[in-house]
Amino acid sequence: MIPTNRTVVVTGIGATTPLGGDSASTWEGLMAGRSGVKPLEGERFAELPVRIAALAAVDPGEVLPRPLARKLDRSAQFALIAAREAWADAGFTGKAGEDEKIQPERLGSVIASGIGGVITLLDQYDVLKEKGVRRVSPHTVPMLMPNGPAANVGLEVNAQAGVHTPVSACASGAEAIGYAVEMIRTGRADVVVAGGTEAAIHPLPIAAFANMMAMSKSNEEPEKASRPYDTARDGFVLGEGAGVVILESAEHAAARGARVYCEVLGQGLSADAHHIAQPEPTGRGIAAAMQNLLDSTDLKPSEVVHLNAHATSTPQGDVAEIKALRAVLGDDLDHVAISATKSMTGHLLGGAGGIETVATVLALYNRMAPPTINVDELDDAVDADVVRGEPRPLPEGPIAAINNSFGFGGHNVVLAFRSV
Repeated sequence: MIPTNRTVVVTGIGATTPLGGDSASTWEGLMAGRSGVKPLEGERFAELPVRIAALAAVDPGEVLPRPLARKLDRSAQFALIAAREAWADAGFTGKAGEDEKIQPERLGSVIASGIGGVITLLDQYDVLKEKGVRRVSPHTVPMLMPNGPAANVGLEVNAQAGVHTPVSACASGAEAIGYAVEMIRTGRADVVVAGGTEAAIHPLPIAAFANMMAMSKSNEEPEKASRPYDTARDGFVLGEGAGVVILESAEHAAARGARVYCEVLGQGLSADAHHIAQPEPTGRGIAAAMQNLLDSTDLKPSEVVHLNAHATSTPQGDVAEIKALRAVLGDDLDHVAISATKSMTGHLLGGAGGIETVATVLALYNRMAPPTINVDELDDAVDADVVRGEPRPLPEGPIAAINNSFGFGGHNVVLAFRSV
């Protein structure tokens, strides 16, 4: 009988982001305070009100063989690249069953996307209109499915304990990691490949977000456009890429002698029930998710020294999150070093929880909090310690960190990690 309520640890990380094609280069970019936001080139973007985005630093076509890449939506390409890095980083040398350290029926895959294969859908509709029915790719349906990234990663590693795709807008990647934790805790799996991916840099999504007044229109200075907590912030910048972690029961990791980055304490969940797109201004729902995290784990507010904030650079959302933090953590918020890494990567929507979990894990492991860039004038309503300018060392001894992710529809997911 498989024991339940098991301790879960992180044994592998992988990423491909606007700052680098792997987790090491992404971390280097975060520590350097480098912006990944650039102008969008090409005629199809020329008339848009927003002409900037955080494109992947390394195009997946440069990494994956062409026969494979042409059968995958860009979101699945990113997920596969990040998952391969994380799988190797965890010490696995082949797919489950071939590598005897993990059996297929004890391995899961939970990779989320907020939008799925939107580029495939829109591009193939153009093919249909311009070239006719017979030119539409027979791979279109598997490519546009939101579960395509999870399924392809599952096929890559031979995951048979379950392949899942939670979809909760910009909270999707974090919810995937929380779901993976529960798979291990309840005894359904020993190892889960988990994270988030997104590839939606296309004229239609950009035009739609821009018309919602959700995106920054600072086209003249792309690298300064994403500015969480700054008084001049005017919306988020769209990014693309993926972040993936290997989660494992502590017993399984110890039995195979795996290197452990940190422990995953658990998740807190809630819903705002306020508006389909606007944040609840008092932070009530976010506070409920944080309280749910504290109530369901042994985490104490005094342990928390670092937080990777959702902080998308929207006027309402950034402040609502800070209000929630203060409401739940009280005076303990004063010793929490807050990083808003979207200031550098842009907002990866459903992929945000994935890459920001990678950043949180590396912050704990390296005991360094990344800076938040572009905060020239801190909003007076931001009653918290935002790491600005330079990375900040984190304390020695046992420490904990939190990663926040929130999404359209009022989805709130809070993940917590502890040093080992």
